Order: sequence, then structure tokens, then C-alpha cells
Amino acid sequence: MEAAASPADFPPAPGPRTPDGPPAPALDLESVRASSLVVDNEGRIVAANAGARQLFRKSAGELAGQDAHDLLHRDSHGHPLPRSRCPMRDALLTETTTQGDLGWFACGDGTLLGLSWLITPYTLAPGTTGALVLLHEVRQGEGATRGAGTAPPPLSELDRLALLAETTTGLTSTLDVDEALRRLAALTVPRLADWAVVDLLTEGDEVRRALVVHHDNGVLIERTDLQGPMPPLPQESPMPLSRALRGAASALAGPSTYQGPPDSGIAVEQHRLFAATGMHSAAIAPVRGLRDVLGALTLGRSQRPDAFTAADLPLLEDLTRRAGLALDNARLYQRQRKVAETMQRHLLPQMPIVPGLEMKARYVPAPDASQVGGDWYDAFPLADGATALAIGDVVGHDLEAAGGMAQLRNMLRAFAWSQPESPSTVVTQLDRAVMHIAEVPMATMLLARLTCDDGLWQLQWTNAGHPPPLLITHDGRARYLTDAHGILLGTGSTKPRRDAVVSLPPRSTLMLYTDGLIESPSHSLDHGLDLLSKHAASLARRALDSFSDTLLEQVRPADNDDDVAFLAVRTPDAAG
Repeated sequence: MEAAASPADFPPAPGPRTPDGPPAPALDLESVRASSLVVDNEGRIVAANAGARQLFRKSAGELAGQDAHDLLHRDSHGHPLPRSRCPMRDALLTETTTQGDLGWFACGDGTLLGLSWLITPYTLAPGTTGALVLLHEVRQGEGATRGAGTAPPPLSELDRLALLAETTTGLTSTLDVDEALRRLAALTVPRLADWAVVDLLTEGDEVRRALVVHHDNGVLIERTDLQGPMPPLPQESPMPLSRALRGAASALAGPSTYQGPPDSGIAVEQHRLFAATGMHSAAIAPVRGLRDVLGALTLGRSQRPDAFTAADLPLLEDLTRRAGLALDNARLYQRQRKVAETMQRHLLPQMPIVPGLEMKARYVPAPDASQVGGDWYDAFPLADGATALAIGDVVGHDLEAAGGMAQLRNMLRAFAWSQPESPSTVVTQLDRAVMHIAEVPMATMLLARLTCDDGLWQLQWTNAGHPPPLLITHDGRARYLTDAHGILLGTGSTKPRRDAVVSLPPRSTLMLYTDGLIESPSHSLDHGLDLLSKHAASLARRALDSFSDTLLEQVRPADNDDDVAFLAVRTPDAAG
């Protein structure tokens, strides 16, 4: 308890400033009858007397060395006060004497304390100035200590505008519906209420209680036991939540609103909500999107004694209007992402079954794109019995790039099947077609033919500006296949393309990949290639599924903003 703290918990405060000569003897703050703090020139607490410790309900250890502004200073609603709005901070920086009639400070027990204060420059050491802060509690009737059960003053017009601005910037900066709801709750609780409840309408007009959040001792607690599916929305109910979900105007509610015989399943759930939360007053407003009602927001008060009034509803409606636009955008984005993911699954092929070979493929979309892009892979049988392997990258990370990728892959299959010639010949024909009939600006790709003759697997390939394949032997040696490298597709170049051939040892792994696996803004391409080679060699004896997943996890850069396509092929052992 605070009484256990002694002056020895802090070193003696340095002497005050003197006109000339050495500093005066160290000041004993315990002899100062006013509650007092000494802070250094950065606002850290150097000393605090017993009066200050008792005032703030904090021990010497909890105060010493802490930033006084961040630890103690608050606005009238208990929120941390920005440094730009702190007159005590300004006085410290300008080394002037300043006083304030009322400021709000956080106590150790969670209450807010109204204090008048005076801050004046104070010499800590020769050439080093801090400040002495004298504090006086403002008594009841002047704006006294405010506990958890007392009502805060109403929001000023400036506070209302600031809240609306925070809502706009906070909600529009995310495209995740659940995250937007959590941010909405954090903006309104405890600033406006003790509880925030969000009910959402699904696309089938079903109701889901998506979020129930409670403010308790400075922490937002999610009540998952009160969340989940709700009964169907009644079309004629006059009850506040039912009307809000149908898009009617905002309304006030309380426990008595849902005390009578329920007219619907939603009324039963509302009665349960009021009983479980202890809310004595609530304000309910619809959340509207551009075309439809998306749901409803309920703000409830259980600890604060003041009830919502009709004067609170315009602010609530402004909040839900902004929230509706943000949720609409997030829902549209998630719907587009679902469509894009479905499209991507249909665009990328299934691996063929080739006796003796294992093949695994992976695709990882760009983190900030629409979940589809221009990276692709393919594997398919050829007319002469060989197996074609291909990987490529069309410029872009959107639906247009995905469409170009599909064109390129389909044309490649047609050329390779109808004319089972060398990879360089097929890619040369494909390049000519790209220049005239495809909507592909530029692309890189690698095409290979894989054949088996008397148990010996051979790879013949050509490379059109793509990262080189990586061959890993079973004993953990890795090397890049850098031969047959030519210019990318779509440039109009007529320079002849070349082929290269290599034998694949038994139980070796061949990797084809796109540059999203190795490129990063934070390191060079050579570093990425070296990293891939080392990790692939260390995983040489892993099962191919585990090899592929682990390699993606270990090698793909954390700051990668590109999609990744990946194709791994493993040859059988000699007996196979």
C-alpha cells in the first residue's frame, strides 16, 4: 500500500535554480505540503512526494522514471491526451511557468482525478533544466474526482468532429469486415457507452450477432457467448432492433422495452441481451450501405448512470452512416476476392499422373492484390508420350493479368500438342502469336520436355527470361540450370532461341518457380537465389508435399508483394 513508500524510494530532488553560483542544496520534496512532482527535460518523473503518490494511488516504483504525460495526463473522457494538446508539455519545452485550472489525470485505481496545477522550471544539475509540478485536487462542485460509476461530461462539438474523423479513417483503412467491427467498438466504447453490439444481415437476409463488446477496467472484452446466429427478421415488428434492421430510424431502448410478451425470436434475444449485460439504457441505429441495410449498431450503458437521450441519436446515426460505407466496401472486396479465388482455382490446372514421377504445385496470391495474378504453372502429356512442364509470369497482379495468363497457357498447350518439337521451337511460335493475337503485354516463361528412356529421365528446356530451374539431388547438392536462357516474350525480338538438355538423377527434385519466391525490396536477387538453393538442399529428402510447403514458408520473403507459382517434380529411385 502507498503508506509503505518512503522518501528513500526516490533520490533527493536537486536544488532549485539560483541567479548565480552553484545550485542550492537538494530540495526535500517531503517538506513541501502540496502534492509535488519533479520531471526532467523530457518529462520523465525524477521525484514525487508522498502527497503526489497518495493523490495518484501509485507507488514510488510505479512513478519513477515514467513519462509523466503518457502515464498520467488524460482528456475528460479518460483517453490519452495527444502531446500537441498538452499545455504542461508546452511549458516544459519552453521553460516557462504555467498554471491550469483543471486537468484530468489517471489514478492507479482507474478513476480520473481533476487537478489544478502549476509547472515552473527547475534546475536538476548545472546546465540541465527540468520542472517542478505542484498539484491541487479540485473539490466536489469544482469538477472533482470521477469514478467509473459517474457520468462524464457530454462531448464537445470538437470531440464529436474528432470522433467522426477517427471513425472515417479507422474503418476505411481496413477491408476486413471483422476488423472493421472491432475498430468501431473501440471507437465508441467507453467514449459513448459501456457496451457495443453489432447485428449484421447476411446475403440471405438472415441475422447474425457479429460482435458484443464490453468495457471493463480499461479493457475491451468480447462476449462470444452472446454472439452467433439470430432468429429471422420479422417484417412487422415495432420493436427497436427489428425496425433498425429493416432500415427505420434510430431509437432508444431499455430493459422495459422487451419486458412484455415477445412478438418475435429477436425480441426474446434482446430480452436476454439486456439481462446478461445489465444495460439500463441503449441507443439502436441502422447500419446502411450504398444500396441495402447491412445491420444495426446498439450502444448500451450499464455502469454509467446517465441514460441515452434523443439528443444522442444524431451522433450515433453519423457514426453508423460512416460505418456502413466502410462495411459495404469491405463486403464488396471480400466478395470480389471469393470470385477471384474461384477463378484462380479454375485457371490453374491439376497435375497429370505420370508413372514413376511425383509432381506437386503451389500458388500463393500477392498479399495486397485481388487474389489473382499473372503467375502460372502447367504440366500436361504430349502427343509423342513426353510430359510438358511450364511455368510463367505475365506482367500484373489483377484480373487482366490472370486473363492474359489463361490465354498464354491455352495457346502454349495447343502449339505443344500439335507440334511435338523442341521447346525452343514451340516458344518461338508462341512469341509470334503473342505479338499479334494475344492480350499479353510481356511475359516470362520456361518450357521443358521430360522424357524417360530405359529408366533414365531427361529434361530438355528453353528459358524466355524466367528465373532458372533448380535441380536438387537426393544427397543434398543443388545447382541452377542456367543454360538456354533467352529474351522474354512480347518484345518483338527475332533472335533464335536455344535448348539445353540435362539428365535427372534418381530421387532428384526439379523446381520451377516464379520470381515472387526469391525477390524482395530488402535484398538482392542473388541473395534470394542463394537462400532458395540452401533451403532446398536441406530439404532434399523430405516428402514432396512437405518439401513444397516448408520451402514456401522458409524462403518466400516476408515483404514480398508478388504472387508465387511453384512446380516441383521428383524422379523415382533407380529401381523404380
